[in-house]
Amino acid sequence: MAIEVLTKEDLNEFRHELLKEITGIISAAPPKKQKWLKSNEVRELLNISPGTLQNLRINGSLTFSKVGGTIYYANDEIDKLLERNKKAANPTLFR
Repeated sequence: MAIEVLTKEDLNEFRHELLKEITGIISAAPPKKQKWLKSNEVRELLNISPGTLQNLRINGSLTFSKVGGTIYYANDEIDKLLERNKKAANPTLFR
């Protein structure tokens, strides 16, 4: 049975390789999106007031679910709202 001696340099090299692999795994994984958001999270995300959010609910622009006294919004519905209201850039404005 052979005995191997580990040096500080060996451990340091292992640490660098491990950190490199972990960093690669973390950066490769797409960020996980929350499926449901509460009102305050939606207001912060869209930078809108509580009244504007209420208007979006009332006029049917943004669907929601209410459980008890808490209103939840599906993240994909917020994406759809943004897509529906997307405007094309006007390149003549920048001349």
